[in-house]
Amino acid sequence: MKSCKDPWISFDGSTVIVTGSSRGIGRATALEFARLGANVVVNASKSVDEMLKVVEEIKAIGGNAIGVQADVSIFEDCVKIVNESLKTFGSVDILVNNAGIAIPAMSWKMDDDVWRKVLDVNLTGAMNCIRAVLPHMIERRRGIIVNVSSIAGIYGLIGNSNYVASKAALIGLTRSLAMELSKYNIRVVGVAFGFIETEMTAWLKEPKWRERYLSRIALGRLGTPEEAANIIVFLASNKASYITGTTIIADGGFGQL
Repeated sequence: MKSCKDPWISFDGSTVIVTGSSRGIGRATALEFARLGANVVVNASKSVDEMLKVVEEIKAIGGNAIGVQADVSIFEDCVKIVNESLKTFGSVDILVNNAGIAIPAMSWKMDDDVWRKVLDVNLTGAMNCIRAVLPHMIERRRGIIVNVSSIAGIYGLIGNSNYVASKAALIGLTRSLAMELSKYNIRVVGVAFGFIETEMTAWLKEPKWRERYLSRIALGRLGTPEEAANIIVFLASNKASYITGTTIIADGGFGQL
């Protein structure tokens, strides 16, 4: 992949923070923003080596990027991400709340730590980053926030009540924040992905699960991280300037058969 000028979408001069971008959807999103001219802030809490590899990939295609190790479940870490972004690039125009984890357990076997850890990263982590970046965006009266949710937050998912609750809450958070922030020219949008081919869906490699779930996807396959990235990038672009407060479903037609 090489950096290019897209005649339809460009992020030249813009800076984007993509949380949880050392792999999967986050990595693909960071690379796509860079390809379209954005300065990219790559983030990871533990996968530092992989994060730095993404930074190098971006630089290899002629893009600008930095990596910031931070745990989004800690507000002070989110402030660090924003401050490093401002120090390096001077502004933050787009925030993509992509960081997320899943720790499966049946509800009656789920202990407090497992419940809280997933909510702390997936939901509170998103809000921490939003709270950290909003003073800057409100002052400039411009900004775009993209919250990465999941169809699990709509349909549910057995053995993942913590994950489902966090993703459902993101959908409500997106709508509420859009109502609050529209007067500052800040858009807040969400995307609820179906099954995307990432480490988090590795369990679908087992034949019994793959057959069960693929049969419910109209397109008959899992999505790719690159397809997910294209949707995020579109929602963050001026081409989606009339979209706010809603969460787009991108699931390959899950449940339609």
